[in-house]
Amino acid sequence: MAKETLEEIQNFEGKYPKQIWSLFFSEMWERFCFYGMRGMLVYFMVTELMLDDKIANLQYGATQAFVYAFTFIGGLFADKILGFRKSLVWGGLLMIIGSLILAFDPKQYFFLGIGFNIIGTGFFKPNISTMVGGLYKEGDVRRDAGFSLFYSGINLGALLGGYACITVAKNYSWNLAFGLAAVAMTISLITFFFTQKNLGPIGYSPIKNKPYESKNLWYDYAVYVGSIAIIPLIMIMVANPEYTDWFMYIIGPLTLIYLGYEMSKYNRNENIKLGAALIFILFSILFWAFFEQSGGSLSLFAKNNLSNTVLGIPLDPNGVNNSANSLFVIIFAPIVGLLWIWMARKKLEPNAVIKFGLGFILLSGGFFIFYSTRFFANLQGITSLDFFTLAYLVITFGELCLSPIGLSLMTKLSPKPLWGMMMGMWFLASAYGQYVAGILGADMVSPDKNATATEKLITYTGGYHQLAIYALISGILLLIISPWVKKLMQEVR
Repeated sequence: MAKETLEEIQNFEGKYPKQIWSLFFSEMWERFCFYGMRGMLVYFMVTELMLDDKIANLQYGATQAFVYAFTFIGGLFADKILGFRKSLVWGGLLMIIGSLILAFDPKQYFFLGIGFNIIGTGFFKPNISTMVGGLYKEGDVRRDAGFSLFYSGINLGALLGGYACITVAKNYSWNLAFGLAAVAMTISLITFFFTQKNLGPIGYSPIKNKPYESKNLWYDYAVYVGSIAIIPLIMIMVANPEYTDWFMYIIGPLTLIYLGYEMSKYNRNENIKLGAALIFILFSILFWAFFEQSGGSLSLFAKNNLSNTVLGIPLDPNGVNNSANSLFVIIFAPIVGLLWIWMARKKLEPNAVIKFGLGFILLSGGFFIFYSTRFFANLQGITSLDFFTLAYLVITFGELCLSPIGLSLMTKLSPKPLWGMMMGMWFLASAYGQYVAGILGADMVSPDKNATATEKLITYTGGYHQLAIYALISGILLLIISPWVKKLMQEVR
């Protein structure tokens, strides 16, 4: 059976292209691995490595910052050398190795395993998202719905991995929990191997005319060797958060300089749209700095201050913290995606800037609810897991107004040769968000290492109150500047 051409793939009928389902399941299992690992990091560092809460927050922020920073580098190498498919496979293999190292001895080889996972995620994550964009023609109004569906796949994996891994770790062993992440990543790669034939020409190397041509293979080998060689440096920087500071001070300006060089190759209108993309990227840094308290301070909040029932059902509070958001995304992402399609047909769909503004306002509402949990605490400083879960429901709607829309915008506002790079910049913004999230979380830690649960409750919820106010201000600002940004976007909506 002949492979479909790009035109045949993009001329699909219905709401979704058939190829999106294979990418959906491959991403789902990779996110099981990623979010399973993410949900264990702070808890493991505090209970097994015996780090104090502040250092654990900073190292969590450093780890996640490097994960997302390397998505920019992974996207760049995919654009220029490997292509999206080889980048995805290479990243998956590194993630499997990293998870197996942690499964073998997580205490002794913690930073080595994390190093492999950081580089692996950098090669995997931006490139599968970019291939989703390649399934659609420019201007196809179904693209946002496709990314919303894909986003539900991300969150199905996050739901399963986020709850399963921490539960296995707390009730059985950390070795088994990290091993479970390795199994999930293996399933992800197998899924991609058996379904990539349906992608036609999407994702092949930009420097090869044929997918398996031997010419220029040494470029590929240089990327593979270089990515392995940098792992010891990553280990040192993650273990020492002050080195992370220097990395983040340098990588952002260098990225902008390189983007300026690439922009010089395009005309004025294309550069104006890239400028609009940078505005979305800048605001996304703020969004993720607030949102990503979930893996840091909220993880410790769940450990110390939450009851263990939701609507009377016994549940692990850390498992709920890791997976509630994902459950709500699974339920509501397809519905929101279809709502955008319906509103577009009725010419009622808000533009992307308005969606971003609404995302911040809903994020603010969620953090106001996190703050309000202090009013439902008992004398021991234990508060309602029900209200905590409600906050995640509100935040989820904010996320659905921003994150899948942002993924889609990076491909709509960018010239096609820069898709991988701009997707990487979107995730680099997440790196800065994660970095700031770690700093914000560390600042919420009580200075008294022997603080009671009630004192920790007051300290953390006070921090969430401040974040709620900042998110509200950001959302209002976006609504105010939306007409100007809309002009920069030109025909893109």
